[in-house]
Amino acid sequence: MGGVGGSHLLTLARLGIGAFNIADFDVFELANFNRQAGANLDTIDRPKAQTLAEQAKKINPELDIKVFSNGVSETNLSEFLTDVDLYIDGLDFFVLDVRRKVFGRCAEQGIPSITAAPLGMGTALLNFLPGKMTFEDYFKLEGHSKEQQQIRFLLGLSPAMLQRSYLVDPVSVDFNNKKGPSTAMACEICAGVAATQALKILLNRGKVLSAPRGLHFDPFRNRMAKTWRPFGNDNPIQKIAIKIATWQLNKLNK
Repeated sequence: MGGVGGSHLLTLARLGIGAFNIADFDVFELANFNRQAGANLDTIDRPKAQTLAEQAKKINPELDIKVFSNGVSETNLSEFLTDVDLYIDGLDFFVLDVRRKVFGRCAEQGIPSITAAPLGMGTALLNFLPGKMTFEDYFKLEGHSKEQQQIRFLLGLSPAMLQRSYLVDPVSVDFNNKKGPSTAMACEICAGVAATQALKILLNRGKVLSAPRGLHFDPFRNRMAKTWRPFGNDNPIQKIAIKIATWQLNKLNK
């Protein structure tokens, strides 16, 4: 398995997955308490990856877990993806350079990859399967500024933008300072959705949607949207949405 977020790891361990490569260079802080599995008073200042590996082994002591305590980088990417059957994206939303490299290498090596992003109180899902549309083909990030890449990533993840109508404080979305609102509900839903996709892909059971098709589930809105954006962010509807989002962000930053 590839690197996963805390909730993803524990959910997959309970599902019966027996081997993981997990990566995170960070430690738990008080700011993580609202959403991150493993964050509590006993784990403050403890390395996230090592702490979660210990928790997963309490679920299944026979787990084979390799911990990359310095995170994923270009120097260890080959080792991180060695013998990996599936990659699940657990990187921070704003970490796009490394994310692009990981998804690019997965495409080269024929490794299925999943990204399920916590948005508002729900999640948006995209699968990238071997021989299908790649991460870069869909998001079209090459040649754009960091701010534009973040906008394109967000709009590409959630074309339906179901969470937008109940965002109470728009200022809380701050790309410049790499901050955005998050909830525990969204992270837990992400883990369930990603684990379900993992089961289907690994066991070849059931239809698996792949980019440019995706899903966005928001229990607050009582909505499930099936999304389809042919050509990804080059889709005419997406181009309009990106222009509007850019204008709105520039207006907030003034």
